[in-house]
Amino acid sequence: MAATFFRRLSKATPATFNNAFRGQPKSGFAGFRFTTIAAVAGGISTYYCFSDSNLVHLDQVNEETGPKVALKSDKWLEFKLQDTARVSHNTHLFRFSFDPSAKLGLDVASCILTRAPLGQDAEGKTKYVIRPYTPISDPDAQGYFDLLIKVYPEGKMSQHFASLKPGDVVEVKGPIEKLRYSPNMKKHIGMIAGGTGITPMLQVIEAILKNPDDKTQVSLLYANVSPDDILLKQKLDILAASHPNLKVLYTVDNPTKTWKGGAGFISKDMVTKCLPGPAEDTLILVCGPPGMMEHISGGKAKDYSQGELTGILKELGYTEQMVYKF
Repeated sequence: MAATFFRRLSKATPATFNNAFRGQPKSGFAGFRFTTIAAVAGGISTYYCFSDSNLVHLDQVNEETGPKVALKSDKWLEFKLQDTARVSHNTHLFRFSFDPSAKLGLDVASCILTRAPLGQDAEGKTKYVIRPYTPISDPDAQGYFDLLIKVYPEGKMSQHFASLKPGDVVEVKGPIEKLRYSPNMKKHIGMIAGGTGITPMLQVIEAILKNPDDKTQVSLLYANVSPDDILLKQKLDILAASHPNLKVLYTVDNPTKTWKGGAGFISKDMVTKCLPGPAEDTLILVCGPPGMMEHISGGKAKDYSQGELTGILKELGYTEQMVYKF
């Protein structure tokens, strides 16, 4: 029943959202609040391997003075799959549970590492595939986190996730801090996302919109292959309709006859019209497949630092201080 409810919820109209929660319990997908519909992304098509030296060790909350924290940055821990739901033809939502009295332990914006066994090496030791993902369920949510994962035919980790059944576990370590967001840190934040690169953007968007003291303007330019590939479009549309400080523009490579958004790859003209221009109080966030990153901003460096700014953002006059690459 919970899975059926959540599948309906992921496709719901605004009116359905209001009705869906009446009389629903607060646990599992049946208690899934609209404000915490979540996704996960990162490592869209890149293979990541991290050693302990790559981890950003965040201070854990003192259990004597604050909520317990479920994550550990120096230890792989098992989290149990509670339920799944299909969001698009190749993307699934996964909810993992933990101690309901604890928080996951994420700051905005940070990600987690997941790993899965991948056979054995020549010495008989277990090999693992490791991928980073960005939870964007509410960081303050207790007892669960949600991941939205696109399943690739050759994706070692995404295929592992697709094989999981409720009750199975996945190993998680973290968090790894990305951008340390603070309210009103910039007057206007522009976002360029492709595919599952929407997920760190959603983490930041929801942190801004749920804080009445945060006056940050947000403009999102979201690119996908087709209208059917746009993840959580309904959620984004409702957030934009109810918050005047959020503007969203979609563009797709293969528009349908009825498509009313943008068409084609992200261009200089789209960026100029939709996003804030270069300025000290402007920040542009970028996350997407490697090809898109190269076109927009250039990729990150081999050591996962920000690397040189290139692409159309540099051509339009933005500086490295004005751009952050997830």
